[in-house]
Amino acid sequence: MKSFPEGFGIRHITVRPATVLAPMAGVTDTVFRRLIHDQGGCGLLMTEFTSSHGVVATSRAKKPTRTFNYLVFDECERPIAAQLFGADPQVMADAAKFCEDQGFDIVDINFGCPVKKVVRCNGGSGLLRDMPLVRQLLTAVRAAIKIPLTIKFRSGWNDHELVHVELAKLAEDCGVEALALHPRTREQGYSGLADWTRIAETKQAVKIPVIGNGDIVTPEDAERMVAETGCDGVMIGRAAASNPWIFRQMAEYFETGEYFHPAEADRYHMMRSYYQMLAGHGEPNTIGKMKQFATLFTHGVRHGSHLRTAIHRAKQPDQILKIVDKFFEEQLETVGA
Repeated sequence: MKSFPEGFGIRHITVRPATVLAPMAGVTDTVFRRLIHDQGGCGLLMTEFTSSHGVVATSRAKKPTRTFNYLVFDECERPIAAQLFGADPQVMADAAKFCEDQGFDIVDINFGCPVKKVVRCNGGSGLLRDMPLVRQLLTAVRAAIKIPLTIKFRSGWNDHELVHVELAKLAEDCGVEALALHPRTREQGYSGLADWTRIAETKQAVKIPVIGNGDIVTPEDAERMVAETGCDGVMIGRAAASNPWIFRQMAEYFETGEYFHPAEADRYHMMRSYYQMLAGHGEPNTIGKMKQFATLFTHGVRHGSHLRTAIHRAKQPDQILKIVDKFFEEQLETVGA
């Protein structure tokens, strides 16, 4: 059996296995989260990161808004955290209370998103340069909700303005009950390497659970992160979007030292299952989601570029399903031959 924490606690909530699906804009909606949940091995799911202003507007709207769709979840997804971003303490507090009232188990605040339109409004990683405002936000949200509060953040604006230890201590002081660190800076975006030594420094600085995030592509990576940093759990984002089996693989690896490697038939069934779930859920952007998943999921598939091209030309969900069926039937026949 490999060395990996069995789980960790966020107050009364047990996260077991000690694995978390990272929030990803445009990806981690309820359909994708259920796809991940159905594979097994993921201890905590998170929503797409959601505008606090949008949530407050939704709470006052007479009809469901697009933001409300971000906060839809199924009971099978528990434990689940709603992730918010924003820079107004009162708006963030009101949004967090709305999420609590919707039945979420945890509220998480994003201090990590590097996207310009978010940072421009002082949200996401834009807040890494304003510790007084971070304290105001966390204090306001902590006072507004009874459920656990967590944060996800980057290590700083750039390599000359690192704040991961300072922010972790501040968060703990404000009543935050767990934190996830992606140890890249805002300036890095998603380029270069995540500096895991910053996760170790953060773990040594606080008593609350620290979840490591960044550059985990295989179960071996997760094992190495825990060994090198002492973190209490790991969070996986982009790797899960292209390999939805990653959490299952980790569970198998830590139990037996080996793990499942999907064959072409497994990829076919996964893709078709997700597309059927999307079509059945009635997503307003079903076609867009299908095309996005094809882009993420089919790299490494033989002749995957042909499949992506065909899907991107399609206009209807049922047309895409037929394209997928035809493509993989031909692929599997070739393999069988």
